[in-house]
Formats: sequence, structure tokens, C-alpha cells
Amino acid sequence: MTVAVIAGAPGAGKGTQASALANRLGGRHVSTGDLFRDHLVRDTQLGRRARSYLDAGRYVPDDVTNGMLRDAVTQQDAAVPLVLDGYPRTEAQVGFLDTLLAESGRQAPAVVALVVDTEELVRRLGRRALLENRSDDTENVIRKRQAVYLAQTAPILRIYRQRGSLREIDGTGAVEEVADRIDNALSALCTG
Repeated sequence: MTVAVIAGAPGAGKGTQASALANRLGGRHVSTGDLFRDHLVRDTQLGRRARSYLDAGRYVPDDVTNGMLRDAVTQQDAAVPLVLDGYPRTEAQVGFLDTLLAESGRQAPAVVALVVDTEELVRRLGRRALLENRSDDTENVIRKRQAVYLAQTAPILRIYRQRGSLREIDGTGAVEEVADRIDNALSALCTG
């Protein structure tokens, strides 16, 4: 496996788990959230386009996200494992990722979805907003992001399920417990 996708609703723990998985694999964690923040800080054209969507709790258009991701993926040697966090989020992004990975000599991804109750997600993101002073994590925006996830992103899981490249796991519990579940799911995907 050279590419893994950690999927789940905002607040499910994708970033924490994807970063830890990349470390365990000796690979690179590619987070769309980090890509967005980097482009915002550097005030790039893509960052300026993304800002209004992020502040409103809406998804950034695919062309903006895809441009940021293309740069991040093509800068890595194909032998370096990639762990994607927050991408793909739409059915169109699944197609873009398929093409991008094929062009860069990589196989289709193994996908692990973290499943967490909505009210737990709202609590987690509320705590994070206080700790990190994040303007994009007000309760209203959090709930809107959860609804957008269900409408736009959850359908990608059907695609990966049909391909046999998806495992859904419980995303609650200690970080180490969830990490073990991810490792087991990836092992099953890579051998099954």
C-alpha cells in the first residue's frame, strides 16, 4: 500500500490518526486542512479563493483543492507512502485522485473511515475551538459541516465500498485503540 485515505466527518480524528499512521509507515501525511492553512498564511491565489468557503463552513471547490493536492502529491517520490486526510471529499475528487495516483505511478488507495456519533463530534470540535481559537469551529458552523459531510462526502464511501477498498471502524476511544483498529483494517484491505 502506497496510499491510504483516512475518512470521516469533521472532528472524527482524521488528522491525529493520519499523522500517526504516516509516522508508523515512514510516509507523508497530506492533510487538506494543512494545505488550506498553508495557502491562507502564504496568501496564495488558491488560498484567497478558499478563505470565503472555509469561513462559511462550506467545502472549498474541487478545482482549488485539487490544485493544492496535485502539488503535494507530485512533490513526493512514488515509493514514499502517502496518508491522505480530508481528501477525497466528493465523487469528482475520487476520479481526480484516481487519475493523479495513476499518473504518479501509485496504486488506488486503501480507505479507512472513522465512524463517530454526531453529538460526540460536536463536543470534540467545540473543545478544539476553545483550545486552538479556531474561528471555523463555532457550533453553528460545526453542525453545518456535519450536514455537508453527510450530503457530499459520505457518498464517496459507497464508491470505495463497491471497489472493496473500504473498511469502516469505530473512531471513539483512546488514540492508541483507534490506531490499532486502523492498522488491522489496512492489513485486511492489503491482504484481502
